Amino acid sequence: MPLHPVIAQVTDRIRARSESTRQTYLENMARAASEGPRRSHMACGNLAHAYAAMGEDKDTLAAGRAPNIGIITAYNDMLSAHQPFEQYPNLIRAAARAAGGTAQVAGGVPAMCDGVTQGQTGMELSLFSRDVIALAAGVGLSHNVFDAAIYLGVCDKIVPGLVMAAATFGYIPSVFLPAGPMTSGLPNDEKAKVRQKFALGEVGREELMKSEMASYHGPGTCTFYGTANTNQMLMEFMGLHLPGASFVNPNTPMRDALTVAGTERALEITALGNQFTPTCDVLDEKAFVNGLVGLMATGGSTNLVLHLPAMARAAGIILDLQDFSDLSDVTPLMAKVYPNGLADVNHFHAAGGLGYMIGELLNAGLLHDDVKTVAGDGLHLYTQEPKLTDGRITYAPGAGKSLNEKILRPASDPFQPQGGLKQLKGNLGRGVIKASAVAKERHIVEAPARVFHTQEAVKDAFKAGEFTSDTIIVVRFQGPKSNGMPELHGLTPTLAVLQDRGLKVALVTDGRMSGASGKVPSAIHLSPEAADNGPISLIMDGDIVRLDATKGTIDVLGVDLDTRSPAIADLTGNGNGVGRELFDVFRRNVGLSSEGAAVVV
Repeated sequence: MPLHPVIAQVTDRIRARSESTRQTYLENMARAASEGPRRSHMACGNLAHAYAAMGEDKDTLAAGRAPNIGIITAYNDMLSAHQPFEQYPNLIRAAARAAGGTAQVAGGVPAMCDGVTQGQTGMELSLFSRDVIALAAGVGLSHNVFDAAIYLGVCDKIVPGLVMAAATFGYIPSVFLPAGPMTSGLPNDEKAKVRQKFALGEVGREELMKSEMASYHGPGTCTFYGTANTNQMLMEFMGLHLPGASFVNPNTPMRDALTVAGTERALEITALGNQFTPTCDVLDEKAFVNGLVGLMATGGSTNLVLHLPAMARAAGIILDLQDFSDLSDVTPLMAKVYPNGLADVNHFHAAGGLGYMIGELLNAGLLHDDVKTVAGDGLHLYTQEPKLTDGRITYAPGAGKSLNEKILRPASDPFQPQGGLKQLKGNLGRGVIKASAVAKERHIVEAPARVFHTQEAVKDAFKAGEFTSDTIIVVRFQGPKSNGMPELHGLTPTLAVLQDRGLKVALVTDGRMSGASGKVPSAIHLSPEAADNGPISLIMDGDIVRLDATKGTIDVLGVDLDTRSPAIADLTGNGNGVGRELFDVFRRNVGLSSEGAAVVV
């Protein structure tokens, strides 16, 4: 199938926009790669320090003829998605040794759980942790003794931060190895109902806790289609995972075999072999367009609207919100996974998963096939399905059809003709809305504004019974410069209750929502933010605001905003406690949310 003209146009536009920065990046990568294996240029004393504790691998490392993998791990056992990584280094070292190579843990990176910090002060460090992860991975790889890197990470800011590091060290190959989702527990829609009942005071904390524990119950990624699982989708669509690797459960023979296969592949694609595939060649404009198409086709997390521009900038590529919107307009929504539907990612994977989707989108001309991936040349390799044969991974053609069209539908007969995300533009600036989970009759909300400066103030107003008519709830001073741009997911049960009462409600904010948020229309990431005196700082109670997800607009009606002075909030309390003191330099130097809200790129 010929490439869809809009896919070609957006790709060409990104390439033209990025011509200078991409060329500089590629020249830097070529210069670094031309020096050959990095270890050959180091002094014996340097190398002796690096090899001192490597036991039986020491002689192989000292000989310098076998490839050496640097492992960057986000392991901790507080985060369920990352707990399985505890045993990965041993498995990787053994697999590398058996294949004639070596592997070392180059360093660890922090991995915070947004589920733990949701609604808490620590959430104000969450977005900035992405840049810290990129920095920490860079420190680990700066030892310069590695011919390839394996990245162990799954969740919200971890994968984007690791991709930023992988692009920065793009003169060596990178393979991302996931841990997989936890097995299915309490259905996500049932959990959401209990949360709403708790917000209404109909159930107590004991019942709420029982519900949450039944949902988040074991090792692996949370099973809803939020940011963590959107990350895993992207790694396949962008060619940094092995095909079919994303949604295999932890601690299973298939999961371990995929980890071994990923290690072997990392050794094969170093400069010491004949299949050299540096990361800079994988992460090109086409790969990012493929990732954007995957985001739209699956109804993925709005957080990736922040992360993908930052990831791309690390590779010299400049993405714009218009790219997201234009690709969404031509990409069919093929999946219904919670919060866009009732299924979880295990059900999605069983229905045909990413391999089926990639095949359908390739056949529709909506993806670039002519890309380099860690599995080889061509995205068509990702239509294959991994099989476990005598303990090893082999690949076979995928089913080629959906096994459950209530969850996964063909590109020719999708759930919606357009993707899940939409850019919003108007006199309130630029933002984004995830429309895939919002009922069509709620895509347009026009109502008086109620303005708040904290999410706690919204909850207090709700408890006081102040919301009795259609309302646009504006929560400002939640952008990266104000307080690090925490997720406002804690407002979801409150807003959902108002909506279920028959009110037309919407959220408008310069903050962000969780990838698990869905059915309430939310205009998020408004830029410029209130702390930059953006238009959102000019809204007053009672102003009529119109959010139109169909046309992609967000406006205050009947008001000349130029006649107003921006509101000023007291942000002095945002700079201390729970580590916030350490991030003052981040808040002062962060970029616009429309450009990725990044500090280091």
